[in-house]
Amino acid sequence: MRARMGILLLPALLAGLAACGSEAPQQGARQQEVPANVQVKIVQSELGPILADQTGRTLYAFTKDENKPAECDADCIAVWPALTSQSKADVADGADGELVSQEDESSQVVYGKWPVYYYVGDQVAGDVNGQGVDEEWFAIAADGKLVKKS
Repeated sequence: MRARMGILLLPALLAGLAACGSEAPQQGARQQEVPANVQVKIVQSELGPILADQTGRTLYAFTKDENKPAECDADCIAVWPALTSQSKADVADGADGELVSQEDESSQVVYGKWPVYYYVGDQVAGDVNGQGVDEEWFAIAADGKLVKKS
């Protein structure tokens, strides 16, 4: 009798174990890694001198963020990823170290009064495809002001 019960329970047990092992990973559970360190610098562009990261990628500001924590929600961040760092951003090539800080909770780099972002539509260093988008996104000048020309 015990042998028959074991034989009957074995397939159910194996099916249960197989179901546990084949669970698909949850989408969105993976968070973007925060780099240990980033650099902000000033580069020459078709807009004039603007803020960029260490690879020359243009950095932007969102007009709704002026002098306050970032307003960019999850849908926004998908298009405008924040520049983040585990430590204070390094400053080079004309950027003003006095204007660099970070939002503590998110590690997002702030330049002057602007939390800074990338634009996913910029493919290579020097692209400024995010300039003026929705009349709310602008490159940042060395003095921390928004570059409003196109």
